[in-house]
Amino acid sequence: MKKRFVLIDVVLTVALLLALAVPSWGVEVELKPEYYAIKDFKFKSGQSLPEMKVEHATWGTPKKDTSGKITNAVVFCHGWSGSYTQIKLMKDSAGPGRAIDPERFFYILPTALGSPGSYSPSTSGLGAKFPKYTVADMVKAQYLLVTNHLKIEHLSGVMGPSMGGFQALQWITDYPDMMDWAVPIATGPDFKGRNVGVFGLMSELVRSDPTYNNGEYKEQPKAGLRLAFMNTYLFYFTPSFFMTKFKTPEAVMQGLENAGLGSDKMDANDVIWRNDAMMAYDVKAKLPQVKAKALVVGVNDDELFPAKEEFKTVAEAIPGAELFAYDSMFGHLGCALDIGKANQAMLDFLNKVCPK
Repeated sequence: MKKRFVLIDVVLTVALLLALAVPSWGVEVELKPEYYAIKDFKFKSGQSLPEMKVEHATWGTPKKDTSGKITNAVVFCHGWSGSYTQIKLMKDSAGPGRAIDPERFFYILPTALGSPGSYSPSTSGLGAKFPKYTVADMVKAQYLLVTNHLKIEHLSGVMGPSMGGFQALQWITDYPDMMDWAVPIATGPDFKGRNVGVFGLMSELVRSDPTYNNGEYKEQPKAGLRLAFMNTYLFYFTPSFFMTKFKTPEAVMQGLENAGLGSDKMDANDVIWRNDAMMAYDVKAKLPQVKAKALVVGVNDDELFPAKEEFKTVAEAIPGAELFAYDSMFGHLGCALDIGKANQAMLDFLNKVCPK
């Protein structure tokens, strides 16, 4: 029985990570969410909402020039299952003297459009009537937050892992004069190939639950969500992770069952709408026109964003971009759990492009 509890503890830690929970770490970060309502927000599709609520927090102290303009703002974009709190997961690169340094930069931490906290199908009350959106719409909302609400005219930089990397790349292609540098992490230039299958199947499993009812459900389609998370879990880690952590077939399946618990805090329409937003993501053609200095960080063992097809393609496309990659048994989640391996490379890059 003790062995089984140890296994469940390991798997639940990972499952909860996927479901927004924040593990303990060495640097205390107190974040207070705030809300900005954008009036008459227009989506790329042509649809609009009379109000778009954007959740966000800030970390660090703004520095100002002689005219009172903030000069050290950085937008940190979160991944698929994150929120404004996700910077806490970058535990080995966050804190004074590290690459993500609140004494050096003023971090703006938005919860992406479509993720609960900001407006989404579930939090807006619109459910299946919520407009379909894109990564470009996420970034447009952040741009309006930065410029109209926070009154920041120019960013020092943008950064983020995974879907946060999509947003960082969308920022530097849609608003090329807005920032000096970018650090996209464990990400790619578009959404294609197996990723379409992984996240497309995730959505299809949710839709296949009879209680989903074309998005007009009375209660969450828990069976579909559980299977969807179990399937996606397979691609977040390396084969060696599964071989090391789960010693028997029963342990593997128990691990997947526990990963399915990560869906308990999710809304079905939020999941499907966010997956659809990723399906439409594509900045590949614009990358050669990027003006920001860029450091592309990748995980060599990433099953979702492998080097050749994804992060190396980004680095090769951006003029003058630098590339740093490292190994991690955690695969894609190595972009958070092993991010300390990239700390010095990020710090060296920032010291070069943004001297203290």
